[in-house]
Amino acid sequence: MASLYMLFAAFAFSLMGACVKLASASYSISEIVMYRGLIGVLMLFVLVRYQNGTLRTTVPRAHLWRGLVGVVSLWLWFYGIAQLPLATAVTLNYMSPIWMAAFLFCAGWWHAKDHVAWPLVGAILLSFVGVILVLQPAFESRQWLGAATTLVSGMVSAAAYLQVRRLGQLGEPEYRVVFYFALMNLVTGLIGVASTAGDASVVTWHALDARGAALLLAMGVAATLAQMAMTRAYAIGNTLVVANLQYTGIIFSSVWGMLLWGDRFDWHVWLGMAVILGSGLAVTYYNTRKTERGIAVEKTDPIASET
Repeated sequence: MASLYMLFAAFAFSLMGACVKLASASYSISEIVMYRGLIGVLMLFVLVRYQNGTLRTTVPRAHLWRGLVGVVSLWLWFYGIAQLPLATAVTLNYMSPIWMAAFLFCAGWWHAKDHVAWPLVGAILLSFVGVILVLQPAFESRQWLGAATTLVSGMVSAAAYLQVRRLGQLGEPEYRVVFYFALMNLVTGLIGVASTAGDASVVTWHALDARGAALLLAMGVAATLAQMAMTRAYAIGNTLVVANLQYTGIIFSSVWGMLLWGDRFDWHVWLGMAVILGSGLAVTYYNTRKTERGIAVEKTDPIASET
């Protein structure tokens, strides 16, 4: 059952990405982030009331920090999705576990807490070879800004995930973490729209038509359901198996790209995606082994997020 939850989450996140890319032709990133937050807040509020839960928290600053970091990552990723082929943007964003492993490795090495784990170092370095292969068409077509922002989004997402782990250790339930993240999306999206309201050269608000409303609604619902399904999968399943299945999102996104935009990639792009995927699997395996590090990761409440 955990595997099915994870497969659904991967599919739903890929659907969210497809909706974001389609909606970006008619709406600004600020508007997309705002609607993403609005739908998430409404869905989670209903869920909390249904489960007799509470949104009251004793660690508001931790939620604020997690929300700010997560929103930065989300804005960058949505911009990258709008600029790049969907599969490319998703693959680069899935670098976040590798970035996190790199952060933890550097911190451990700097404080002399860990010996040099050469297999982990090799997997991290190999992933950047994959990035070079994936990004070659992006640089040839002058999509370097979208590529750079998506890479940075994965890096920032790693920092957000570390904060999510911290909130789990503090005993915060997943619905509360996801709710406050959605609320931060709503607030920052509104600020983004309002900040350009005085600029006559920028259209700050686009009216909703049937197509736009359907895309934005599907995006918000898919993202929220994906977060909850991923959290459930980690809660009841084997961490290694579940974490590896999340990479099926790259496959789903590739299919969306081919069906909706006619995306076709050269062999080196597919090879780069495979290298990044393999490196991510290797990093996940290393971090979930039955070692002190692996046990700590496995016992942490893995609250899911797209960032």
